[in-house]
Amino acid sequence: MYKCAIILAAGKGKRMKSTLPKVLHKVCGKEMVNHVIDTMRASDLSDINIVIGNGSDDVKESTKFTDVTYSFQDKQLGTGHAIMCAKEFLKHKKGIVAIFNGDVPLMREDTVRRLINTHQDNGYQCTVATSILEDPTGYGRIIRKDGLVDRIVEHKDCNKEQLNTKEINAGIYCFDIESLVKGLDKLTNNNAQGEYYLTDIVEILKDNGKTVGAMVVDYEETMGVNSRVDLAEVEKILRNRINKIHLDNGVTFINPENTYIGSDVQIGRDTIIYPNNTIEGTTVIKENCIIHSNCRIKDSTIESGVSVDNSVILESTVGENTTVGPFAYIRPETTIGKHARIGDFVEIKKSIIGDNTKVSHLTYIGDAEVGENCNFGCGTVVVNYDGKGKYKTRIGNNAFVGCNSNLVSPVEIDDNTYIAAGSTITDHVTKGSLAIARARQKNIEGWVNKKGMKK
Repeated sequence: MYKCAIILAAGKGKRMKSTLPKVLHKVCGKEMVNHVIDTMRASDLSDINIVIGNGSDDVKESTKFTDVTYSFQDKQLGTGHAIMCAKEFLKHKKGIVAIFNGDVPLMREDTVRRLINTHQDNGYQCTVATSILEDPTGYGRIIRKDGLVDRIVEHKDCNKEQLNTKEINAGIYCFDIESLVKGLDKLTNNNAQGEYYLTDIVEILKDNGKTVGAMVVDYEETMGVNSRVDLAEVEKILRNRINKIHLDNGVTFINPENTYIGSDVQIGRDTIIYPNNTIEGTTVIKENCIIHSNCRIKDSTIESGVSVDNSVILESTVGENTTVGPFAYIRPETTIGKHARIGDFVEIKKSIIGDNTKVSHLTYIGDAEVGENCNFGCGTVVVNYDGKGKYKTRIGNNAFVGCNSNLVSPVEIDDNTYIAAGSTITDHVTKGSLAIARARQKNIEGWVNKKGMKK
């Protein structure tokens, strides 16, 4: 059977007190709406339409690689109106449409599948996700009759008996598409707010002899974000979920409560993660690594046996059994080989560093290709920028660069070469050479006394 999804993402989110559209606030490093999209995809809902409105261009930009379509809601006139705006998406379709909110990032894949199966197996025209709360104040109540949903009553409209009902509407639905479209044609805004409520479809369907079912879902999964307080709570829940997955897979966290792992990060077994680390994006950390405290790693691959200490690694690759840090900065498009040493206060940008090469301290390497078994002395700088353009330096295997040297790009340094300390290299250094590029030392005898500088 054909299945699709609509995600409601047009709201302003006034209580967030932000210029950013609510659904674009991040939870564990990813926009809430993209969490929802990922869950839909994992649940085999491949045809996804997002109803956008407030900040529509920003929402499109943040979801442009997710292969979704869009419907536009120019005025926010209720959830029913939002689905009306998606009628073109539903046109001529038969099957099931699942409706979710873009600010509910905690829904699990298996829950979505269960909701769809409940809807399909029971032949319902609508299935409502519900939760049981000890204190349901403020939520619409689910009123059942013979086990089915009779109606949904908003809190302010409940009588005394209905107020005692603890089953609430979670705002997540499955509909038979044709039944939904027909119900939308009968939906009105005859209420105090002048809005079109999707919940009114339940009564419309019942009046037409259709059955409406419900499936109880853990409230935690249905939590929506309406404020920064909600955002912090959802962040904490998802972070704990993510960390538990890694713990179950054989990763050690010294203090999980102070470890921040993105939802798409992969970590191999027997890796140890110390506190106060932030690991983001599509990062892959393989087996037997040690990530010491205060590191930020984003969109990078860390091969097996690597140790990283108090450093930043962005959009780069670090080879097996290499050590990085403390206080290293690995900038995007860098590839570091195996058994390499990148030490303290070293910055590397858009460069290739070969196997067994040592860049131990106080060095900048930018736009360079460095071979194997090289050694950089303290204070080396690859001078890759002349004020207009950036140029590349190429260094062969087994090169030794003395302390406080400048390599002015573009320049080539061949295999088995030595650069004398304090040199500024501007020309090709040929294989097996020693390059010295500094002024000859001259001592002027008696200069201190002649100048009256003696203390």
